[in-house]
Amino acid sequence: MSLQKPSIPKGTRDFSPLEMVRRNYIFDTIRKVFQLFGYQPIETPAMENLSTLLGKYGEEGDKLLFKILNSGNFLDFGGQKSEVGSQNHEQLDYKTLLPYITEKGLRYDLTVPFARFVVQHQNEITFPFKRYQIQPVWRADRPQKGRYREFFQCDVDVIGSDSLLNEVELIQIVDKVFTSLGLKYIVKLNNRKILSGIAEVIGEPGGLIDLTISLDKMEKTHMDFVITELREKGFADASIDALAPFLNFAAEKDLSVIFPFLKVNLHDSSTGLTGIDEIERITGYLQDLQLSGSIELDISLARGLNYYTGTIIEVKAADVPMGSICGGGRYDDLTGIFGLKGVSGVGISFGADRIYDVMNELNLFPEMIEATTKVLFVNFGAAEEKYCLHLLTSLHESGIPAEIFPDTAKLKKQLDYANRKKIPYVVLVGEDEMKKGRLMLKDMATGEQGLMTLEQVMEKIAK
Repeated sequence: MSLQKPSIPKGTRDFSPLEMVRRNYIFDTIRKVFQLFGYQPIETPAMENLSTLLGKYGEEGDKLLFKILNSGNFLDFGGQKSEVGSQNHEQLDYKTLLPYITEKGLRYDLTVPFARFVVQHQNEITFPFKRYQIQPVWRADRPQKGRYREFFQCDVDVIGSDSLLNEVELIQIVDKVFTSLGLKYIVKLNNRKILSGIAEVIGEPGGLIDLTISLDKMEKTHMDFVITELREKGFADASIDALAPFLNFAAEKDLSVIFPFLKVNLHDSSTGLTGIDEIERITGYLQDLQLSGSIELDISLARGLNYYTGTIIEVKAADVPMGSICGGGRYDDLTGIFGLKGVSGVGISFGADRIYDVMNELNLFPEMIEATTKVLFVNFGAAEEKYCLHLLTSLHESGIPAEIFPDTAKLKKQLDYANRKKIPYVVLVGEDEMKKGRLMLKDMATGEQGLMTLEQVMEKIAK
């Protein structure tokens, strides 16, 4: 067998023990906050039926779905070979072949599988249903900084309630998570109804999807790019001229200026005015709560997913140039696709991988989390290791992570092992210590050491 160079697919990563400890610190922090606000955990399969996923994310999203080939000889096209084979090869494309060679795909996000879950288990859950979900998702995207093909999402949603208090609570969760992690953040808000209102008043009521897709690129490009793209999509010059004041106003941050501007310019759109009212009420609550981050209304914020119908939320790190580290919004009838009509939901998703990158760049991970083992017992020989095994059991029963070096090696090698694993304490037990019934505890940070009883050792480590 030829030698194979080890590799992994682009856009995926291995995680070292140190990276996993730090990632788990993020997951544990987020999970505790979710539970603090009364959300319950669920899990869904890594793969879903393609019929569940396709058509929910827009044309761009559909292209990024990882499809799973059917097992067996898929060239038989499920018994439809003659039907497909009769077509000219030039006429065949992936959309034609797709139903014959694949029926499943890796999930693109956690929201659509959640909607499917709600409908499928509607008789087993209590509405409003507050759930959280921490699992990986997959997107066939071009890998780049902060963008991966496999990454974790930490979703929190409430479904079965129209109340805007849910949006307020989600932003409270944002505040609690990022305050706990030591991250400064900016919350950007918009409302799909405001975008619908803009499409109406500029004379393009049927162009909402095209408008949102182009607006979603504005931050990474510029206003001229958006205008050029909309022209290419067939927007009339008069419509683009009418859109220009909104685009010019997108950089405005003062809410006391933005709201009057929108009310004047959207006064002919009842949908747009409803969206303004919703955002105004949400920001009013948030101003009273005095959260640690800043809250902005960004009328260019679109978040390209088609299923959003109301509030749109995006969170960015204040101190590191990075894409959104959290985002989401209101979806009024996502479950309707699966047969449960008129059930509104709202949710946000924390991007754990981007949060990790931001915290790593800012050196925000506390050193104390890096030591998974708190105590190492040095191995001096057969008699000593047998003696230490009983002590080790006592520490484990007290909930103290501890281990014994497996080999009788030189002391320097064992202490180096403790230093590399950032183990804060080492216990040395030789003949004298066994006779006295005492343990020599060494603090690896200060170098100080002293004889103690087992109880004293456990008390010191616990502190």
